[in-house]
Amino acid sequence: MPPAPVNLLDFDDSRLTAFFAGAGEEPARARMRSKQVLRWLHQDLVDDFGSMSNLAKTARAHLQQIAAVGMPAVMRDTTAADGTRKWLLDVGNGNAVDAVFIPEDDRGTLCISSQAGCALDCAFCSTGKQGFNRNLSAAEIIGQLRHANRVLRADGIEAPWMEHGRHPVTNVVMMGMGEPLANLDNVVTALNVMLDDNAYGLSRRRVTLSTSGLVPALDRLREACPVALAVSLHAPNDALRDQLVPVNRKYPLAALLAACNRYLERAPRDFVTFEYVMLDGVNDQPEHARQLVHLARAVNCKFNLIPFNPFPGSPFRRSPRSRITAFQKTLTDAGFIATIRKTRGDDIDAACGQLAGQVLDKTRRTQSLAGVRVVAAA
Repeated sequence: MPPAPVNLLDFDDSRLTAFFAGAGEEPARARMRSKQVLRWLHQDLVDDFGSMSNLAKTARAHLQQIAAVGMPAVMRDTTAADGTRKWLLDVGNGNAVDAVFIPEDDRGTLCISSQAGCALDCAFCSTGKQGFNRNLSAAEIIGQLRHANRVLRADGIEAPWMEHGRHPVTNVVMMGMGEPLANLDNVVTALNVMLDDNAYGLSRRRVTLSTSGLVPALDRLREACPVALAVSLHAPNDALRDQLVPVNRKYPLAALLAACNRYLERAPRDFVTFEYVMLDGVNDQPEHARQLVHLARAVNCKFNLIPFNPFPGSPFRRSPRSRITAFQKTLTDAGFIATIRKTRGDDIDAACGQLAGQVLDKTRRTQSLAGVRVVAAA
């Protein structure tokens, strides 16, 4: 029985070069072949090896025998009133993940998932309440970007940033389902493809990875592929963050902030974005804002305050707008840049914290949200 075809979307340039070398190409030709195929797959979005006209006929025929281009199938395609578009993508064995496209005046941002579910179980996140099944492959991660660009082009999206043949997606945020740093190897491979000029050619400043704070993996990312960094902070002290973001019990704030400073030595931006979801009566009081000012002086940072987006069964409520703006004022008066995230796509459950996908939980997480109580710690 012949071996199963290799999915070429699982490869960045170095791995694709090694694949061609293993298939009998001489080193120089393997490097050239890798760049050719990357352009066909990711710039031209071509699936058919027979259409790759600058490859020799023998090379095309060989690829048809040993390789494939496999992407997640679309289970649902939904567009919100504000133009936000969400795809539910089938990743097999009863699991599906969400990818969300957010059009703006000057950019098209795609929010990408890295895992089927999430094992970190942050208290306010719908994804975490689904449990965890598995890491996504590099092909399943980059396939979300490839799918979005191809579908949006086919639908004839018109946007000012699409001059000179640019793809519809200009920015990527690794903020979908899952913790990217818990799937670091596959995420780095996908990031390499996003940044490769022979593929999507995105700048490191236009790709943002969001983490809850896996410190050793953050140090590895710093060495492997530093992109813009966002940290899901959500609390100004360890006692409260232990409740809201359980990974804090292993990597508390002092360790996380030190890792952020190490990361900034290599990062494409000179600041970390601290994401802070605003939970009514939990982490939104004046003393929390003052604690946050004190904490943040240790890192060059900006703040993105996120109004909580409710989901079924959640015990939390969104902070009143007046309290969010007062919280913002405390930060800005202290000299920090603090923005309030505009909620997008909440009518199709595409807003921050609402992505739930479809996950067959292997963690057997059965705890109900009913009765869960988080007490604000001073």
